[in-house]
Amino acid sequence: MRVWARFQSLLGTYSHLREQEQSFTVEAVERLIHPQLCELCIETLERHVVQAVNSRSAQSGEEAQHAFLLVHTKLLAFYSSHGASTLRPADLLALILLVQDLYPSQSIVDEEEDNAQDTDSFSLPEEYFTPAPSPSEQSSGSTVWLEGGTPPIDVSQIAKEPIQALVLPSPAPSSPRRIFLDASVKENYCPLVPHTMYCLPLWPDINMVLLTKSSRTAFALVLYQLLDGFSMLEKKLKEGQEAGSAFRSQPLVGDLRQRMDKFIKSRGGQEIQSTWQEFKTKAFSRSEPGSSWELLQVCGKLKRQLCAIFRLSFLATDPSRGGPQLPPHLQDQLQRIMREKLLDWKDFLLVKSRRNVTMVSHLEDFPGLVHFIYVDRTTGQMVAPSFSSSEKTSSELGKGPLAAFVKDKVWALVRMARRYLQKGCTTLLFQDGDFRCSYFLWFENDAGHKLQMIEVPVLSDDSVPIGVLGGDYYRKLLRYYSKSRPAEAVRCYELLALHLSVIPTELLVQQAGQLARRLGEASRVPLP
Repeated sequence: MRVWARFQSLLGTYSHLREQEQSFTVEAVERLIHPQLCELCIETLERHVVQAVNSRSAQSGEEAQHAFLLVHTKLLAFYSSHGASTLRPADLLALILLVQDLYPSQSIVDEEEDNAQDTDSFSLPEEYFTPAPSPSEQSSGSTVWLEGGTPPIDVSQIAKEPIQALVLPSPAPSSPRRIFLDASVKENYCPLVPHTMYCLPLWPDINMVLLTKSSRTAFALVLYQLLDGFSMLEKKLKEGQEAGSAFRSQPLVGDLRQRMDKFIKSRGGQEIQSTWQEFKTKAFSRSEPGSSWELLQVCGKLKRQLCAIFRLSFLATDPSRGGPQLPPHLQDQLQRIMREKLLDWKDFLLVKSRRNVTMVSHLEDFPGLVHFIYVDRTTGQMVAPSFSSSEKTSSELGKGPLAAFVKDKVWALVRMARRYLQKGCTTLLFQDGDFRCSYFLWFENDAGHKLQMIEVPVLSDDSVPIGVLGGDYYRKLLRYYSKSRPAEAVRCYELLALHLSVIPTELLVQQAGQLARRLGEASRVPLP
């Protein structure tokens, strides 16, 4: 019941985020773009978080692998320790989902409330102001300096009511969670590497996440390889493979026998040792080999016993059940240091997260453009102007019914684009009332040169919906395209755009190409 309740909560959170957040609608991570602040945060995550944990790894048994900062659902900064496996975009998005399930964003909660009271909206020049270092330890963090020598502005006076509404008591840290991620262990792939996730809230809607790896990851790899081997063996037996000399001579069978013998000798208990002996008798006997049905039964029994060992080794030792974790005083220290570093940026970040990319410059250069979403599917990151359908916050699209109307059009475009991509269409242009909707998917090399388009695979109607959380469609698509260019790194991109219907098709396509080039150059700020 406990697992099912948690799963239900995650499904509810995902369903809500998919309807409210552009990043979850297209299933990509949205970056909070501010190079100076990002650099400061990465340095702090490296020196005062990851290195601080790893300097004590001998005592705690935990090794810090990744640390990142979130503002609402947007990624502010990310750091991985040297030697850590790359965190897949799908896993990062799932971790953001977990954080939102633990600490729902206040802005999302506000949009759900049926509150008739209007709150004055405010607008700040988001892209151009940078807080200076705190002049004293008692700084309130509300003063913002504009570049170019412009006098400081007191944010709390410009937007007194909205900012005060955001200054809520900091949430208490949640218990560390056991999670399993795709990673490499000793140069071997394993999708079930156990990690511990620490979610340390700094302020409401601003969270720091730390991922640590235990010293028993090599054991997790051994169990995964055995389970994977028996699963492949089961498949062959179900396809009609009979025990005998042909069965015994297969490389899979010989490798699995060697691995299992080694496992039984070093770690196996009496029960699994007995089952393995039964399997060997039926599989490798030259006089009386067992039938494929008998081998399937013993194979299934071995898998269940291996799963039980995995569960006892990594789930029963979950930190929430008294398993090993970082000392509480160290968690408090990490939380305190990051709060000190971000104190002068706190209010700025909460505003910036709502107005991450403005439409001002794009409206000047691309007349008729109403909205766009640009996605780098290789890194799993997206860029889009922020907009809100809430009556409490505003954007260039206004607020309330107008913004909600545009949002409905954008969400409908995403659904339509996925349906046609499922049928193999990588370009889509259609008119919807007063708007022209467009969708483009294309490939580039590392130099930014567009590559020749291919016919993408057509998926059946009952296939998994296109995205990354339910099965990484774009990862598979990149592998499919790369077969024709094995010596070249291939990148995949998407652009969804909403124009006014008065814009001619030729101009719309021209603008889409120019917009994609501009966004591609601006978004190439790699995650360390």
